[in-house]
Amino acid sequence: LVPQGPSMDASKKVDLKIIIIGALGVGKTSLLHQYVHKTFYEDYRTTLGASILTKVLAVDNTPLKLQIWDTGGQERFRSMVSTFYKGSDGCMLAFDVTDRESFESLDNWRDDFLEKVIPREQDFPMVVLGNKIDICDRQVPKEIASAWCKEKDIPYFEVSAKNNINVAEAFETLAKQALTTYKGIFESYLTDSIKLTPNDKPKKSCC
Repeated sequence: LVPQGPSMDASKKVDLKIIIIGALGVGKTSLLHQYVHKTFYEDYRTTLGASILTKVLAVDNTPLKLQIWDTGGQERFRSMVSTFYKGSDGCMLAFDVTDRESFESLDNWRDDFLEKVIPREQDFPMVVLGNKIDICDRQVPKEIASAWCKEKDIPYFEVSAKNNINVAEAFETLAKQALTTYKGIFESYLTDSIKLTPNDKPKKSCC
């Protein structure tokens, strides 16, 4: 991570907004509940719009409060879900390794997100989760998913919300990325502010 500078107090809590997006039924809600509550959420009711859970943790001695947005994956709600992208500090793309279509839709989800989050560069903090590795009926080989992520330079995690495999690692990797970016923006903002000191203002001439 970015070295701690004197201009940013490490003991001050940082609020970060993380959003989980992906196709319908990939297990976004289950992943979120496993991470926040350490329980497997096996309720098949579809998320309409978005729901929010929070998690407090420390990354490199910086206390973080993650506000994690769980979004619905139905195509007909896509335009509504995209309104929740604003202000995000990190994005989690999820697919189901037993559902080839959910993997093939990642490009659309990623492109839609990057298009709506402006102004942002292409290396926006992002991770990809291949969920349901506990199920035998696999349709997306790990090699294919890894290659897609490597091409986009996005960390890839094979996870299981049911068996709690790699879930915390994925969230915490994204939190580190988001914090690094946040610190970079903060430092840049501070540098710009220093340039605008009162000493730089033109002196008024006397009458």
